[in-house]
Amino acid sequence: MPALRFFLDTHDRSRNTFPASLSVTEFEGFFALYQQACQAEGVIPVRLHVGLAEGRAFCLNLAPDGDAVRRAHERVGLPFDSITEVSMATPGDIFLRGSAGTPA
Repeated sequence: MPALRFFLDTHDRSRNTFPASLSVTEFEGFFALYQQACQAEGVIPVRLHVGLAEGRAFCLNLAPDGDAVRRAHERVGLPFDSITEVSMATPGDIFLRGSAGTPA
């Protein structure tokens, strides 16, 4: 299995990458389809931050590459604004480093 990396994808109603309206029940049904698409592409959805009323979503996935995330979206007809490879950073990662910028 290839090494997995983190990818963040974004969706925004104002950019037509989030549905005009979406209920919690509709979102749950759609997410189940997205999970199936992810499984087929070797993508693991880790966490979603969704503002249904605002029409925005930020989705964190583990995947072998950004193309796998893109293909999972295409399988369910879900447009996106961007797919960005990201690193995990916590306050401990940022503030508890040694003076040379490496972990203490």
